[in-house]
Amino acid sequence: MSQPTLIDVRDLSVSYAFAGQRTQALKQLSFSLAQGETLAIVGESGSGKSTLAGALLGLLPGNARIDQGQLWVDGIDMAKASERAKRQVRGRTVGLVPQDPMVSLNPTQRIGRQIAEALVLAQGRRYPALDADVLELLAQVGLDEPALRARQYPHELSGGMRQRVLIAIALAGNPRLIIADEPTSALDVTVQRRILDHLQQLVAERGISLLIITHDLGMACDRADRLLVMKQGELIEQASPRQVLWGTPQPYTHALLNAAPAFVPRRRPSAPPGQAPLLRLSRVAKRFALPGQSAPFTALQDLSLDVHAGQTLAIVGESGSGKSTALRIALGLETPSQGRVEIAGEDVSAYSWRQFRPLRRRIQLVQQNPFAALDPRFTVFDSIVEPLVSFGLLKGEALERKARELIARVHLPVHFLDRLPRELSGGQRQRVAIARALALEPQVLLLDEPVSALDVSVQAQILALLETLQQELGMAYVLVSHDLAVVASMADQVLVLRRGQVVEQGPAVQVFSEPASAYTRELIAAIPGYSRSVLPVAV
Repeated sequence: MSQPTLIDVRDLSVSYAFAGQRTQALKQLSFSLAQGETLAIVGESGSGKSTLAGALLGLLPGNARIDQGQLWVDGIDMAKASERAKRQVRGRTVGLVPQDPMVSLNPTQRIGRQIAEALVLAQGRRYPALDADVLELLAQVGLDEPALRARQYPHELSGGMRQRVLIAIALAGNPRLIIADEPTSALDVTVQRRILDHLQQLVAERGISLLIITHDLGMACDRADRLLVMKQGELIEQASPRQVLWGTPQPYTHALLNAAPAFVPRRRPSAPPGQAPLLRLSRVAKRFALPGQSAPFTALQDLSLDVHAGQTLAIVGESGSGKSTALRIALGLETPSQGRVEIAGEDVSAYSWRQFRPLRRRIQLVQQNPFAALDPRFTVFDSIVEPLVSFGLLKGEALERKARELIARVHLPVHFLDRLPRELSGGQRQRVAIARALALEPQVLLLDEPVSALDVSVQAQILALLETLQQELGMAYVLVSHDLAVVASMADQVLVLRRGQVVEQGPAVQVFSEPASAYTRELIAAIPGYSRSVLPVAV
């Protein structure tokens, strides 16, 4: 027996007004979603995914206009509904799990109070069992010690825990549909799998529908009953995961599939025998004192690694494994509790900030989030030349010439030097961040999740740029990433961390082809779309 239709979108067109002109965001979009079905909407930035989610929730911005079409949600046409009717739909019929839990949660309120607020909005009043329902929701979304979590603030929880809190808030109104907007894009693969497993379990238990908005085609194919592929506001393809993966006739869908890094470890010659490493950590440990605790917290223990010119070492592991601590020690931002740190043969283990500063010309960092890495008040020119100005290396015409050289190296037009970060896309901002890191001509580049915030096609462009730069300049890379497909495509050596300890280390081909550790095998199995890369299925 077929399930009733919960969402029915017919010929929907939405446009935005900018500077007196209208830009089409959705163009005659039609689709339906049945009760209990999981549907994934896949596309790059600008494809209209978020506009569709806003329209379903009745939360389009003031400069948006529904030009034509119908948008039926549980029998209510959201295209023509009053604000009061839309409020009845939000929370009760449709719940939202937003993308960024640090932005979506109030940092000044305890977790329990924020869930209680959602329950009160759904019920229309406070009621005696409110506190018990808060704890029950926290338990339902898989958080241990619900009473403790309810008393904590968002910054006291991990990324995966915060995302579970957002799911609890979405479930508070007992909705018939949950919209999950890039719900796991910033999470480690194992945490991502647990979150999605739990979300799907809750959907199955409650018989509700799930609409996943994502740029990750592999994850969409793993999780959805049906996929909508969108490009620039238009529906390109509507099919099952099997049809998309093994029989799609659409060039754009093929391009999305091909842009995602395949889980195929690359094979390159190892470092020449006897070559001295540019960066070496020898039996490094780091312990932090905790307030009110007699025993320190051990963030890293007995870590050793060598990074050679022209080679890439990848450090992988879940949140809390010690990856960021290792990078901070390599950058001289943390002093190791024990062990030795060498840069180009120089022991810097006990260097003060002032002693380490000249060495920062040799080792630079590309941060994770291109939206936060650049000062919004600086032009691209100011951002790129900032390191050169800070070290007093160039000025005047020589500085301008260097800026033009650097922006050309990351394949951006020279006229971008006059732009502000808000006038750039995410991929363009990351190119600017890479250009800034190259300004001092470093020998070692630390890459902290350099593509996790970007669409797959933009990821492919940035990864290709990094590969080219390494070949041309001979730099060593230390790559931190939770995306093992990215790691496999870039790394020569892989180091797997878990709770501050090395569980596996060696050539990428060996670690990924014949993992010795059960934990490494778990990380590999959790890769979205992994089964597609190793288990082809005949159509």
